[in-house]
Parts: sequence; structure tokens; C-alpha cells
Amino acid sequence: MHIGGLLKFSLIDFPGKMAAVIFTQGCNYRCPFCHNPELVLPELFQAPLAEDDVLEFLERRKDQLQGVVVTGGEPTLHNDLPSFLKKIKSFGYLIKLDTNGSRPDVLRDIVEAGLVDFLAMDIKSSEEGYCQATGISPDITAVKESIRIIKGSGLAYQFRTTVLRKQVSPEDLKAIQELIGGDTVYRIQKGNLKGKILDFGFLADDPDYTSEEFDRLREAYSRTGQVVGE
Repeated sequence: MHIGGLLKFSLIDFPGKMAAVIFTQGCNYRCPFCHNPELVLPELFQAPLAEDDVLEFLERRKDQLQGVVVTGGEPTLHNDLPSFLKKIKSFGYLIKLDTNGSRPDVLRDIVEAGLVDFLAMDIKSSEEGYCQATGISPDITAVKESIRIIKGSGLAYQFRTTVLRKQVSPEDLKAIQELIGGDTVYRIQKGNLKGKILDFGFLADDPDYTSEEFDRLREAYSRTGQVVGE
């Protein structure tokens, strides 16, 4: 695994669990608002952490931590992801996987192998807005298949969207709800344009949603349900 970072303790990344967070290097999207460009752009990659060192840390902490979050970048790009998850599972951890849903075949194999306990998928925008939101021409069919796999997995899951005025409109949020269906767990989170992002040109134009505007959107479009710990 190409591991770009390790957060040794978190109370917010795995709902209801004390967890470590592993960040993988590499992503097939180029979302302009991404706040982890060092995990996306190869020219910004640092030397990866040694997998054995990360696993050794997790083994030492298995009596203090309950879960491990594997995020990115995009973890499903790594061919050795299943074997890496098996190693983490051998320590007794619950595993949460964050994904953009671009590789449903990998997602299906991981679910069927029982290697994850919680799935979180970023829905970038409405179907029509996906190109702008991801900076590429994504395979929407793959995104839809990942949604289907997650909803049918029997696992705790969550769909989520980062909301910025320039990126996601109320009409987009309505379309996203149609895309994921009415029986899903869905939350929106306010984008952060302060600090590092992948494309600083993204900052140049429209002001973002105010806190009051975002709160109204969250009240209108977020759905809660089977998310553990929330």
C-alpha cells in the first residue's frame, strides 16, 4: 500500500468509534476543492509510510482503539487493498472505508469478503454536475453501481456531499437524493475554502454559502438513520 499519512487517534472519522485513520496516496478524480492535494497530485507525494510500521502501530494499539478508517486519496485504486484490510482485520479492528465509488468491482469484492464494517461514499454532485465537481469525465454508471452495492451490503453506511455554492446548488441536492434513493443515510458537509485546496483558481469567483444558508440546506436535505453512533 502507498500510505501517505496516519492519524493515530480520531473520535470523528468513524462514527461511535475511537479510530486511527490511514490515508492512501493517489486519486483518479481531480476535485478542485479537494483539501488533500498532497494525496492526489503525484508531484506533491511525500515518501510513503512503511506499511509494516503502520501495521505494527495498529497491533500495539489494538486494545486502545476500536476501528480503523481507510481513506485517501482513493483507496480502491490500490490492488493490494484487500490483503491490507485482511491484515488490519487480523488485529480485531472494525474497518470503515471511504470511497468515491469509481471502482464498484473492487468495492463488491471487499464487501463480499467481509473486509469492511462501514462504508462512506462521497457523492460529488448531480449526474450533470459530476464533470465539474471531479475535474474529469467520470464513469457515472460506476458511481450508480457503487451506490447500489453499498445500499445492498447490509453494512452501516453513509452517503455525503461537500457543499459549496460554486459546486452544488439546491437543484443538485434534489437530484442527488433522486440518485441515491429515499431510504438512504445522507449528510451534507460545508466545504472549506480556507487553506490548501487542489485548484486555487476555484477561490476566485463566487462567495460561498453563509452559515445560515448552509444550515437551511442541511435541514432540507440531510437524512439520518442507520449510521452507527449518530
